[in-house]
Amino acid sequence: MASLAPIARSRARATPPGRCARHVSKIVSLLVLVSLCVAPALAGDWPQILGPDRNGSAAADESLADAWPAPGPPVVWRREVGAGYAGVAVAAGRAILFHRVGGEEVVESLDATTGQTVWRAGHPTTFAPQVGGGDGPLCVPLVHDGRVIVFGAQGVLRCLDAATGAERWRHDTHREFGAPEGYFGAGSTPVVAAGHVIVNVGGSRKEAGVVAFTLDTGAVAWTATAEPASYSAPIVTTVAGAPHVLMVTRYACLLLDPKSGAIRWQFPFGQRGPTVNAASPVIWPDGRLLVTAAYGIGSVCGSFDAAGFTKLWEGAESLATQYCTPIVIDDRVYCINGRDDVPPAALVCLDPRTGRALWSDASVGYGTLLAADGKLLALQTDGTLLLTRPSLERCEILARARPLQGTTRALPALASGRLYLRDDSTLVCLHVGR
Repeated sequence: MASLAPIARSRARATPPGRCARHVSKIVSLLVLVSLCVAPALAGDWPQILGPDRNGSAAADESLADAWPAPGPPVVWRREVGAGYAGVAVAAGRAILFHRVGGEEVVESLDATTGQTVWRAGHPTTFAPQVGGGDGPLCVPLVHDGRVIVFGAQGVLRCLDAATGAERWRHDTHREFGAPEGYFGAGSTPVVAAGHVIVNVGGSRKEAGVVAFTLDTGAVAWTATAEPASYSAPIVTTVAGAPHVLMVTRYACLLLDPKSGAIRWQFPFGQRGPTVNAASPVIWPDGRLLVTAAYGIGSVCGSFDAAGFTKLWEGAESLATQYCTPIVIDDRVYCINGRDDVPPAALVCLDPRTGRALWSDASVGYGTLLAADGKLLALQTDGTLLLTRPSLERCEILARARPLQGTTRALPALASGRLYLRDDSTLVCLHVGR
C-alpha cells in the first residue's frame, strides 16, 4: 500500500533558483495531498451498492471538480487487494472492502482517509466459478445500523459488527435452501427493508427463491417464490405508503412486501440459456419502472402501483445492457449499452417516455456509471475513468485518466469527495471533489 512520503527538511546551504523552484513545487504538491487526507467530510456516505439510494447517484451535497490535473485525480492512497468484483461501501469514515485472500473471503474495515486496516474478518471458502471469471466475491457490502452485511460467492451471508468486525450471525444459504452457485457464484447484493435482510438466494426447489432474515438475530423470517437467483441487486421503494422491494430475479421482475414476503405482482423478464440479469431496476417518483438486460432480452419500461404493472414500451434497439445500471438525471436515462465481452458498446441517452435514444457516444466503451453534481463518472473496464457532463445533445468529456491498469468490473463508490476504484489487484482512493 502506498503512503504519503514525509516532507524533507530544507537544507541550510544555498540552492540554485531553478532547483529551489522545483523544490517548492514538490513541497506544495505534498501539502495538497496531505490536506486531502485530513480534510473534514465533504458530503454523504456510500453505504451500499449504487450509493445512498441504490440508484447510482451520490448525496445531493457531493460536488465534483470540473477538471483534473494532467496525470489524473490526485491519489489519496493505494493498496493491494485480493480477488473479487465487489466494490467498496463507505460509511462513518470507514471503507468496507470485501475480497478473497487465499482460501478466505475477507471483510476489511479501512480508514477511509488512509486505507489502513481497522479490523479484518475472514471466512473459509472453496468457491470456483463454473464459467470463466474470478473466484472472489461479487456483492458490494451493505452497511446498516451499525452492521456490515456481506454475501459471498458461495452463498455465505454474514452480519458483522461495524465497529469491531465481530460476527453477529451467519447463514450458508446455498446449503440451507438448496440453491445452486450459478455461473459466477452468488451475485445479488442483499437489501434491508422492514427490519429484514432480503436476499435473492435462488432456492427454487424449496420455494426459497427469496429469503428474509431478521436483521437483529439472523432468524429466517419468511421464504417466497421458486425464482432462481440473478446478479441484479433489489431496491426499496414506497408503494401505497408502505415500503416494498423491487427485485429482478433470473426470469422475472417482482414487487414484494418485505414484512410478509407476499408477492404483489410480477412479470416475465429474462430467458433461459447463457443469459444474465445483472442491472438493478430503476424507478421514478411518479411510479415508473425500467429494467434492462443484454443477450437479446432488452428493456421494459412501464408504470406500477401495488396492484400491478402496465407496460409503456419495450425493446432491445435503444438499450440492452449487460450489467451497467441506468442512471436518471433530469428525467433522462443514461446507460452504457451493449456487453463487456462482445464489443462494441456505447454511452446512450434515452427519453424514458418513449425508449428512443437521443444520442449515442461510441467513444465511451463498456463499464459502469456514477452520477454526482450534474455530472457522470464513467469507469470503463480497461481502467479508464471519464469525467463527463451530459446534456440533451451530447456527452461532454471534461477529463480523462487511467488510474488502474487491470480489469475494473467492480462498482465505484463516491463519498466526501473521494472516489474508490478497484481492479483485479489494487484499490485506489482518488480525490475528485472540488
